[in-house]
Amino acid sequence: MKKSLVFILILFVFTAISSCKKILDKEPIDFLETDSYYDSAEKLESALAGVYDEVGSQGLYGLWMLYRLGLECDEGYYNRTSPITGPQVNDMTSGDPDINRTWTSIYTGIGRANSLIANINVNPEIDQNVRDQVLGEALFLRGYYYFLLVQYFGGVPLVLEPLSDVDNVDIPRASVKEVYNQIINDMEAAEGRVADIRTLGFGGRVNVSAVRAMLARVNLHMAGYPLNDVSKYTDARNWAKKVMDDTEAGHSLIPEFSQVFINYAQDKYDINESIFEVEFSGNGTDAYSEWGGVGYVNGPRTTNTTIGYGTGSIAGTAKLYNAYKDGDLRRDWTLTNFTYNNNDGSKNFMGNLTVERLYGKISAKYRREYELLTPKTKSATPQNYALLRFSDVLLMFAEADNEVNKGPSAEAIEAVNKVRRRAWSTGIKSITVINGGTNYTSAPEVVLEGGGGTGAKPIAIIDGGSVSEVFFEPDAVIGTAHGSNYTSEPSISFVGGGGSGATATASIFRKEDGELSNEEISSYEDFRQTIQDERLRELAFESLRKSDLVRWGVYLYEMQQIANHIQQHIPDANYLRIYKNVWERHLLWPIPAREMALNDALVQNPNW
Repeated sequence: MKKSLVFILILFVFTAISSCKKILDKEPIDFLETDSYYDSAEKLESALAGVYDEVGSQGLYGLWMLYRLGLECDEGYYNRTSPITGPQVNDMTSGDPDINRTWTSIYTGIGRANSLIANINVNPEIDQNVRDQVLGEALFLRGYYYFLLVQYFGGVPLVLEPLSDVDNVDIPRASVKEVYNQIINDMEAAEGRVADIRTLGFGGRVNVSAVRAMLARVNLHMAGYPLNDVSKYTDARNWAKKVMDDTEAGHSLIPEFSQVFINYAQDKYDINESIFEVEFSGNGTDAYSEWGGVGYVNGPRTTNTTIGYGTGSIAGTAKLYNAYKDGDLRRDWTLTNFTYNNNDGSKNFMGNLTVERLYGKISAKYRREYELLTPKTKSATPQNYALLRFSDVLLMFAEADNEVNKGPSAEAIEAVNKVRRRAWSTGIKSITVINGGTNYTSAPEVVLEGGGGTGAKPIAIIDGGSVSEVFFEPDAVIGTAHGSNYTSEPSISFVGGGGSGATATASIFRKEDGELSNEEISSYEDFRQTIQDERLRELAFESLRKSDLVRWGVYLYEMQQIANHIQQHIPDANYLRIYKNVWERHLLWPIPAREMALNDALVQNPNW
């Protein structure tokens, strides 16, 4: 029976179980009649919760999109040996169950949005402001669902009304341009209806800043492959600028990069930076919690229950590690520089970073050790997942501005520098031994005085009775304990160890060290590459990189570059095939075979 897509779109089990925790906290109301369901403000909110729910479903950011779908790119790779086929290894068919699940989840969300939008005015007695806000959020979410579809599948059936005829199943694909135009229409209609983020006080619900920032992202995609409508760079710039200039929203960067993700783990909101996030709660031990897999499948590997079970399913590439410069604190938060001891949860720090070890570093942004909710269930986590951060807005603005002006403006340079300065260390860069001294029988204590900073943990090494080197104690957050907030070089002295005469000097990192160099902003082309590299460093493992590479028209090239590097240095690596498998057809996923069989109007993507 040819009913798959239509059944998805008309199936609307009205439930208050929601991935948006602050919309509702009620028991589910199931199987109500459509003509009576939307007759109160409470029921509109309940229906809206159902629209949100699919964003956090297992088919999307609840699980599969965190490690097996949409992350197949140059920043990292699927780090498990099973399943041996699928999008995560670029070896799939149109019958792949993960792809079908994603298609189904997205169209379920669209179907729920269509029903709510069509029935928003069933009861005109409901406060107009309530109806407007619910409508705005539903429109945005429908647009967002179609944005996911067009990125992964290209043109898709564009359904904007509730479907009730199960025999009307032959729905043709709209063009990519038509889908994007509808996304723009929905999101622009939402902007004037949704609440501002300060009124809401959290980023788990659609807000004005989220709408504007997402419109910047959508327009950047329209400006790139496959539409290549470069006029959209102006729109992208303008939407990002609206977020940046909104004094009431007052967006800014959280001072410490690591704290962004610690907040998500601990269910803490900081709307200065976190503009839109997928909400999860609970640990799977009660009937109405909406837990996810953040940290479980895309965080460091461990079986320790105090830390929180993690599969370590995503590993980074040498390209990602090498993209960071010394002093960039994002590197050792984004990629592990340690392994957990499964027995007691302690950390064993990595040394001797061979190329093979660089490819073995695990995605580390999502660390379960920071979760506050206990007990920590093996596969159910309460961590939220970022869909839009202010740092992304700054980088989108800089990219669009560079394209509009055909060169870096002072405003675009400063936008990138804000991201870079936040990422940079203010600790001690190095300690240089000037005189090793004599007669040391044990390592002396390294004493720092002055400089204004704290937290540095230098350790001396002796060789032949002299101090030969000073290194820093390893640290899981910033790589090594260089300290912070140094404004000048501290003085160095050595105490104890039985010897005397050792002297050394220190140099420090400064925020301005992280700012863009003249080479990075010397031309339109150089600044474009700088921004592309900065997005890699800032947004790794946030489900954005593959779509970025595709819209820039460099996906195939960058994947081949990784394949060449692995082939040269680790030719027996099992993950080499992930990069060697990539062909032009992998720019899109195939339309699910089940949909092709049920819908005679569908045409498959090229070479699938």
